Amino acid sequence: MNRQALHDLKRQIPLLDYLQAHDWRPARPLSRGRWMGLCPLHEDRQPSFLVDPHKDLFYCYGCGRGGDVIRFAELYHQVKFPQAVALLQQWHGLPPLLHEAAGFYRMQLHRHSEAVDYLYQRGIRSPELIEHMRIGYAPGGCLRGWLTQLGYPLQALRQAGLITASGYDAYTHRIVFPLDGNLYGRSLSAAAPPHRFLPGAKGGLYAWEQVRQCPEAILVEGLFDYAVLWQTGFHNVTCAMGTQLNAYQFRQLCDGVRTIYLTFDADNNGSGPCKRSRTGLENTD
Repeated sequence: MNRQALHDLKRQIPLLDYLQAHDWRPARPLSRGRWMGLCPLHEDRQPSFLVDPHKDLFYCYGCGRGGDVIRFAELYHQVKFPQAVALLQQWHGLPPLLHEAAGFYRMQLHRHSEAVDYLYQRGIRSPELIEHMRIGYAPGGCLRGWLTQLGYPLQALRQAGLITASGYDAYTHRIVFPLDGNLYGRSLSAAAPPHRFLPGAKGGLYAWEQVRQCPEAILVEGLFDYAVLWQTGFHNVTCAMGTQLNAYQFRQLCDGVRTIYLTFDADNNGSGPCKRSRTGLENTD
């Protein structure tokens, strides 16, 4: 990527927008439109993270790190420069495309009885829950045509991971859950890999903005675990989409004072990570 392309990318992604999309909150205003808040790059007790929206630059007086939005993505996601640029490109370009794809999958759900039957077998029966989670179904073989009719080029679909290099739909016979910047697909067929995400980060905790104000939060492994609890009235539930919490999810859980109930599966896949997550939370100030 040349210098002009990098300049254009940074112009398209204001630093403050990217920070706030990753749950950074300014603590107090400063002169000349600048903001100060807690640093998202290290454990910070006093606001030390300076953001200048006009210059699109940040600097932390606590850890001494600073730079532009690309440098922040490098440090925050712990990746090298090329991967940080790729993450920013994906973050900037995916929302409209994924919104259209998720909307198409939602239209397909009730057109395919096998999808509805599968949800029923997994305990998902509430229309309110299906609407809340925006659950859809990928029958395969039709998303590409739909999106190209809307004007999206094939290269954009390939880059997003929605179609394969050969041009086929990447999600086939899968229940689809929209995530923050990604899509999760659960296969109906035992012959296919059960779990599928688009390339890139899975994002933070599921539906965290609806849970973060609660004094108690229930953390579960998967989206079907989340669905069953939410359906029975536990709306303070969130999901890690796996047993291994990433650094961003740890920061989300510890962004305030709350009681966290870890409810991972009791098998070997869940018990060990549950203990490690508990230890990590106990050792996080």
